[in-house]
Amino acid sequence: MTIAVQPDQPFPLGLAARGYAGSIHRIEVSEGHPGLPAIEIERRLIELGFVEGATVSVLHEGLFGRDPIAIRVNGATVALRRREAMAILTR
Repeated sequence: MTIAVQPDQPFPLGLAARGYAGSIHRIEVSEGHPGLPAIEIERRLIELGFVEGATVSVLHEGLFGRDPIAIRVNGATVALRRREAMAILTR
């Protein structure tokens, strides 16, 4: 599922299609997120370089269910599950 991107509205990186490029607005992990606690997911994303203002682009999508996705963040390539990428709001 892809969405129409409006320039001033942040949206989750997990909804972006291959070829998308933008910058990180903020990290926002919902408390109902399955798996690790929200604070741990946020800490791990920050350690990987997903910080406010960083440039991101979606390089590749997995074959089945489009998961995981390969993301370039400030020159480094990182693979994330879409559910983790949903916590990264971009513009």
